[in-house]
Amino acid sequence: MTWMIYGASGYTGQLVADLALDRGERPVLAGRDPGKVAAFATPRGLPYRVFDLADPDAVAEALRDVDVVAHCAGPFSATSAPMIEGCLRAGVHYLDITGEIDVFEAVFARHDDARRAGVVLLPGSGFDVVPTDCLAAMVAAELQTATHLDLAFHSSGGISGGTLKSALEGAALGGRARIDGEVRAVPMAWRRREIPFPSGPRRVASLPWGDVSTAYRSTGIGNITTFAHLPGLTRTGPRSARLSQVVMGSHIVQRLGRAAIGAAVRGPGRATRSRSWVEVYAEATAPDGKSVSAALIGPDTYDLTADAVLRAVGALRSEPPAPGAHTPATAFGADFIRRLHGVKIIEPAHR
Repeated sequence: MTWMIYGASGYTGQLVADLALDRGERPVLAGRDPGKVAAFATPRGLPYRVFDLADPDAVAEALRDVDVVAHCAGPFSATSAPMIEGCLRAGVHYLDITGEIDVFEAVFARHDDARRAGVVLLPGSGFDVVPTDCLAAMVAAELQTATHLDLAFHSSGGISGGTLKSALEGAALGGRARIDGEVRAVPMAWRRREIPFPSGPRRVASLPWGDVSTAYRSTGIGNITTFAHLPGLTRTGPRSARLSQVVMGSHIVQRLGRAAIGAAVRGPGRATRSRSWVEVYAEATAPDGKSVSAALIGPDTYDLTADAVLRAVGALRSEPPAPGAHTPATAFGADFIRRLHGVKIIEPAHR
């Protein structure tokens, strides 16, 4: 048995494949474009397959001798469901690198199906949400009476075309947060606060982020807001945010935006990634005002993603959790983040 990278000719898929080769792994590469997949796989001497996701039976057949699929072909709002269906039919463990709230919710809705199939479904196996999910689980374990959770990140690196396309799609949906146990629509940047990142305090604003879905399942905390340090976002007022959502929701804006990104954005190169880093912060708060916070510093988000995917694949092959839909922390524990290369944890602090 072996494992597969689907979307191997995309930016993140290529990073995962090359890191796998560096570590002595020989995954099967796959995608829907025969020219692109062959051009990437052949010089590396890796086996490859070409198949579309439109037919679940064809997907299941393509996975016939695979034990784990690392699904790296977004946008996951369109590609996750058919790949999962194929994995359930073939009895193959599934992981992806989505950060989309609706995709997480859809995957978790298939928990019982995965249990019956003996399959693990593990969305969010990269940056968004491995570091945040593990930090959230750490602080929640330290403060079991917590009712509110804030998660924030600050990154110095660049961005790939696939990530930008997902962000473009997400911008049309506006802000969202977990409130009293439910995912609710809120204005973009509805909350602002200062975060004591390891490198120093920075102003952040709320934005819809995958942990609105995942952290609830990892911690049981019913009120979750996710933040980022994005200078343009922190200066955006509610009226501007609503106008931006209306504009981004236009079909023609979405279509032109995806086309422009596909033509112009290639993702950060090795030199840029080597100079980049990310910081993540988690804070759980209880009704009596007590709080616990933790933080981490890690490498570039794309390098972190490739590392996390490979370690998740290894864990699913050697020590899989109980079948069903999982977050990284529920699958492998909060300390999973400590396995990743170049990650430094600032241990939980009580206040």
